[in-house]
Amino acid sequence: MEATVDRTGTEGKTWGGGNQPLRVSYGKLMMWFFILSDALTFSGFLAAYGFARYKFSNTWPIADEVFNHFPFMHGVDAPMYYVALMTFILIFSSVTMVLAVDAGHQMKKSKVTLYLLLTIIGGLIFLGSQAWEWKNFIQGTYGAIETKGGNVLQVVNSEGEQVALGDFVVAVPKERVMHERSNGLWFVDEPTLPNYTMDDVMAGFIANPELQIRTQQLTETGEKVILPRAASLAKLQNEGIGVIEGANLKKNEYGNPLFADFFFFITGFHGFHVLTGVLINIIIFFNVLIGTYERRGNYEMVEKVGLYWHFVDLVWVFVFTFFYLV
Repeated sequence: MEATVDRTGTEGKTWGGGNQPLRVSYGKLMMWFFILSDALTFSGFLAAYGFARYKFSNTWPIADEVFNHFPFMHGVDAPMYYVALMTFILIFSSVTMVLAVDAGHQMKKSKVTLYLLLTIIGGLIFLGSQAWEWKNFIQGTYGAIETKGGNVLQVVNSEGEQVALGDFVVAVPKERVMHERSNGLWFVDEPTLPNYTMDDVMAGFIANPELQIRTQQLTETGEKVILPRAASLAKLQNEGIGVIEGANLKKNEYGNPLFADFFFFITGFHGFHVLTGVLINIIIFFNVLIGTYERRGNYEMVEKVGLYWHFVDLVWVFVFTFFYLV
């Protein structure tokens, strides 16, 4: 017996096609599909970060020691303050985007223009802040010593406070020429030389008896292990092979290099999303100025880009939690 479908009446009527399934326009539906797929991508990245951190939990850098800078406050220990400010700015830009979308529903062009402009400014400030944070992370703060096993040794004083290598090293008379193609293997260029050699570090360390070595190993309470003076000297002499300044994809003065790899990749990927959102918002902003959406009779495009912007803000909340808080 052939099944029949009742297509009469409001409740019995089934969807027979058209360009607005579930009363959502095609554009907004496709934006939701994109957000869903992008959310899965970020989930995979953060899950990989979580597995790596779990595996190397006893050598993972302490976020409060890594992200403790604040603009125009050189030397001041301000753990997480600037990152918190960045997060607040990005979340506030999400609020202005909500107000822009609401103004669009009311067909108020002037308010849409104002709130979109504030959203763009917030996104640009966030991008500039992220670039500043990257610069500090790449340059480093204190410097560290690399061991034969690829671990990191940091120098602390008698109170357990980290000391920069430049504060105690003694320059040893020794000429060191950077290896270039012109004076060595033609196909190899040496990276930039560090400011100090192991001889400099050893001479300065021996001349300051209050200094000790802190390893990247963490105790059960989440603090790094500090070696006694004698053990510190032995560690430097037997295992120290070079100086690390800052962080890159191969070395990291703060601890495990995987932390820097994930940091650059995930925050960079998110920053690319923010940059894309800012560029799209700028295009929409100028379209609002010339009255494009007034002539269309709706500001749906503002709503669609608003969905994307809220997604970018939400992703940052998870990135902030994984990298900075947990």
